[in-house]
Amino acid sequence: MRVCPRFASNTAATLSLLALAGCMVGPNYKRPSAPVPPAYKVPATTATVVMPPPNPPNGTWKQATPGTPQQIQPYWWKLYDDAELNTLEANVAVANQTLQAAYQAYVRSGQQIKLDRSGLFPTLGLGAAGTRNHLSGNRPFRFPNQVTTYSDMTLEGQASWNPDLWGSIRRQVQSSAALSQASSADLAYATLSLQAELAVDYFQLRALDSQQQLLDDTVTAYQKYVHLTTLRFTHGLSSQADLALAQTLLDQTIAQDTDIGVARSQYEDAIATLIGVPASSFSLHAQPLKLVIPPIPAGLPSDLLERRPDIAAAERRIDSANAQIGIAQAAFYPNLNLNADGGFESAAIGTFIQGPSSLWSLGASASELIFDAGRRRAVKAETIASYNQSTANYRESVLQAFQEVEDNLAAVRILEREARQQANAVSDAQQSLDLSTHLYTTGLADYLQVITVQTTLLADQRTTINIAARQATASVQLFEALGGGWSTAKLPKP
Repeated sequence: MRVCPRFASNTAATLSLLALAGCMVGPNYKRPSAPVPPAYKVPATTATVVMPPPNPPNGTWKQATPGTPQQIQPYWWKLYDDAELNTLEANVAVANQTLQAAYQAYVRSGQQIKLDRSGLFPTLGLGAAGTRNHLSGNRPFRFPNQVTTYSDMTLEGQASWNPDLWGSIRRQVQSSAALSQASSADLAYATLSLQAELAVDYFQLRALDSQQQLLDDTVTAYQKYVHLTTLRFTHGLSSQADLALAQTLLDQTIAQDTDIGVARSQYEDAIATLIGVPASSFSLHAQPLKLVIPPIPAGLPSDLLERRPDIAAAERRIDSANAQIGIAQAAFYPNLNLNADGGFESAAIGTFIQGPSSLWSLGASASELIFDAGRRRAVKAETIASYNQSTANYRESVLQAFQEVEDNLAAVRILEREARQQANAVSDAQQSLDLSTHLYTTGLADYLQVITVQTTLLADQRTTINIAARQATASVQLFEALGGGWSTAKLPKP
């Protein structure tokens, strides 16, 4: 069957005009307002601190001031200048199973748009049939000379279309497109969260390595004190109680050194899961934390609405909820259905595709729901409530985002100051230990004074490492709170 191209073109144009002539009922979307402060309460820090060895000479810290970047780059973890961290972060995006699930959710949402958009177009069908029939010669009401054996061949097409007169389908496409963008933002937020989680776990593990090195060195130092106290006891210069105290402190420190392995193993296993490998086949060699805290450009608070993927996801869900109101409103209007059938039917192949063998029918129907016991009104009220809920969730996401930024800006700034103060405490404790040891060896002080200073110095050194780990965590969480270099420009176009 040959269809005239001009006829097909005119028909398609007519159908398109009819669809476009329909209006879209319901409210058009406008992004709701959100509480945005004019500036952050805590300014971003400009200094950076390099983590020293566990027992730095004179308790000093090395200061570094690299140039402050104008904006956060997508690969923000590279600013920490750790090759092993860079390798691990690269594996998160390609091997983490949580991200794979989030990616498939995004792919599925894209297919939903195509599914909904298909409703804007007619459905077409084509069928063919051929039968050879034989009727009973003894059937009732048979006429003389009536044929009892015949063939019947048909070729028939069907078309059906529900014009989107009130915009219900177009609103559904808008809703699905907004949800797809929200799913894309969810994927970006999951990626950012897992990247930040990996960085925090990695720095915590390296801090434990620093603790391990510190305790190893302390065990060696305490063994020397035990040897010194043994010699003094042998020569009658120290009591057996002094020797017992020295041995007790050594044994306690050895136990602490061993205990580090428990937490380190847990962090190592957590990193393995994040990069998608079995924990039993993954390990990281020991390496003390040597961390540069990079300057982090906070930007303006208003920028945060465009840089946080979780805020973008919440905003896109408002758009989707708004479109659902239009869909609920369209249910109050009548539906129109257009149908067309056409084809050929003949008993002989020679006359099959001919004008006399043609058949066709055209039809239209309209329907309107008269009574539904308030169902449509309830559905519309539900969609409005859902829209208001999404708006409240969006504003809560904005408030939560500003809190996270302020919290981590304060943490980075305060911990920077605390690290310098703690370095002075370590230096003072080291000087006190040197003096107490000298007094002890010359018989001017008892060993209890030495042990007291030893315990203080070790506690201060361990606190120094803990502060460095907290600094690392705060800086990573600040990168995360600021969006990690993401922007709404990366949302897919509907």
